[in-house]
Amino acid sequence: MKDYIREIETALEGYLPEGKLEEQKLIDAVRYSLNLKGKRVRPSLTLAFAELCGGSAQAAMPFACAVEMVHTYSLIHDDLPCMDNDDFRRGEPSNHKVFGEDIALLAGDALQSMAYEAMLSDEAVAAVGGERAAKAARILANRSGLLGMVGGQVIDLSLESRTVGIDVVQLMEEKKTACLIEAACMMGCVVAGATDDQIRAAERYAHAIGLAFQIVDDMLDVTSTAEELGKPIGSDAENEKNTYMSLLGLDRCRELVKELTDEAIGALDAFDGDTSGLADFAVQLANRRK
Repeated sequence: MKDYIREIETALEGYLPEGKLEEQKLIDAVRYSLNLKGKRVRPSLTLAFAELCGGSAQAAMPFACAVEMVHTYSLIHDDLPCMDNDDFRRGEPSNHKVFGEDIALLAGDALQSMAYEAMLSDEAVAAVGGERAAKAARILANRSGLLGMVGGQVIDLSLESRTVGIDVVQLMEEKKTACLIEAACMMGCVVAGATDDQIRAAERYAHAIGLAFQIVDDMLDVTSTAEELGKPIGSDAENEKNTYMSLLGLDRCRELVKELTDEAIGALDAFDGDTSGLADFAVQLANRRK
């Protein structure tokens, strides 16, 4: 996964225009958020599943970058004052604190367009074929749009003034967090020519680690520190948000993370190749401290 991260970050830089342009402030804002050192979970999973299914990381790279672009746009928009109103992201000032709300909004918009430009470029289509490229792009559009990630954010906003049960919270997190991780894994399979059974297994793996990832996030908002996490903590409780932690408590959250991690590892049985790296990755995500 560390090798993937280096390759992904080099590839991401290649999608940014060179030289001084009239749009330079927007380009700088896009570069700023793309370069904030995150875990690169989603694009790494795209490359891992592509290689697991017999494809190459090089051919899958435009699709991995596309997932990271969409994820980055979502973080920029989530931090805006009209959304979560967070001043820091990954230990650095949020995009709108550096470039202003207007440029931050446009940077997120630009990243969405860049994602589809990357996936449908001549190079990407030549590497994996037009049909696979189109199918992968459709998966990303579906999982990140109206009934996916964006829909999950709308559910999140609607919960600010009311208390709900765990089923609604799970639906929100499935859409807001798990959907984009599902897209990342499924896209890796698709561009490598995987079977339908393998694509569904990748979806199950991603759904499980996506929910576990969010539950751990909820736990860390209570148990971690702002320095360790790289962003403010305690905001969920302060804003009286409905979370796994607020509804289930720490012990049950830990149990759920273990159950979901086991479920993710079990889904890997559908693949013939070496899945130990992906199994270890699921465990690492469950045990992360930031």
